[in-house]
Amino acid sequence: MSGLRVQIYAFLPNETEFDQKSLFLCHKNRLTMNETDLSPITTFIFDFDGVMTDGTVFCDFEGHPLRATNVKDGYAIQLATKLGYNVAVISGAVCPSTIVRMNSLGVTDVFTGIPDKVLKLKEYMKEKGLKPEEIVFMGDDIPDLNVMKEVGLPACPADAVPEVKAISKFISERPGGKGAVRDLIERTLKVQGKWMTAEAYAW
Repeated sequence: MSGLRVQIYAFLPNETEFDQKSLFLCHKNRLTMNETDLSPITTFIFDFDGVMTDGTVFCDFEGHPLRATNVKDGYAIQLATKLGYNVAVISGAVCPSTIVRMNSLGVTDVFTGIPDKVLKLKEYMKEKGLKPEEIVFMGDDIPDLNVMKEVGLPACPADAVPEVKAISKFISERPGGKGAVRDLIERTLKVQGKWMTAEAYAW
């Protein structure tokens, strides 16, 4: 029985029935998510706010939005691009710094201000010749639900909303902007035998 983990959940009186059901569903997904499910992945697609950031938006004196991202996430992203994975961002927000940040990591497929993420995903899949089972999409909130249903591996950070957790097959133990992206990429590379290769030692 070594290694057995038991988790107990206590529901607060004001929790809704949906909150309770989604918690059980996301816990079930995490228990049944076998790391071999990561073996077909060739493509990482991310929302930006709440996934690569903690959801906080700063504004400068002129009202321009600024985001803070995570260095460890950045390391994993640039490594994935060097290893030949497709890495993309599909975000509804318009923020020039998002494009600058992703370009600095070697990611050129950065789509911002996207009102219909499903349509953009299908265009991207057609352009790259991708199948759903090759793709993981990590989102965190309601606008990501429909696009996440279109890929083989819907994923989310630990602090995603209950509706997103309920459909996710991979739920990171790390929150958005605090290593969730690194967690997903690192686990995938380890399953595929590509972690700690020669490319890992340089940025």
